[in-house]
Amino acid sequence: MKFRFYAIKLSVIIIIIFILQKLVQGFTDLFILNASLVLIRPYTLLTSIFLHSNIGHLLYNLFALALFGSILEKLIGYKKFLLIFFLAGLLASFTSIFFYNAVLGASGAIFGILGTLTYLKPKMVVWVFNMPMPMFVAAIIWALLDIIGVFSPNTGIANLAHLTGLFVGLIFGYYISKEEKQKIIAEVH
Repeated sequence: MKFRFYAIKLSVIIIIIFILQKLVQGFTDLFILNASLVLIRPYTLLTSIFLHSNIGHLLYNLFALALFGSILEKLIGYKKFLLIFFLAGLLASFTSIFFYNAVLGASGAIFGILGTLTYLKPKMVVWVFNMPMPMFVAAIIWALLDIIGVFSPNTGIANLAHLTGLFVGLIFGYYISKEEKQKIIAEVH
């Protein structure tokens, strides 16, 4: 399985799109997911994943995508990596239209990556809040923060999109794990 750097390539695309957001007036408005316009602009379920509100939002997502995305891509291959990125992102976007007026960002897709990694590598050590911890503990903390965020109005964070992505990623991780176990059983027989 050849490593193709798709997490990095997606990060570069997101940077280019962020530059366009800053240089082209109306660019963000055209591609943001607006719940009231989604029926006439369904493409925004996808395009909103590549938009970011500010440099902090952008850098946080780029760091997570490049780091965790590269780890996952190396582990499961680029095709499955891209599938989870887009599937989690689209389902997070779809969930968002029922709870938020407008959303943008790759967080739902990235939480899909985190969920898949949590299932496949639960003991992998990651740093959260300057402390090393197993991936499954980090995922619990991130989920709890998003659950708290759901009940904290006006944060500007689509917490339910994050939770949707995480849930999709966990399910995807389960199916990948099940698929790998079946391959091992088949090889033994």
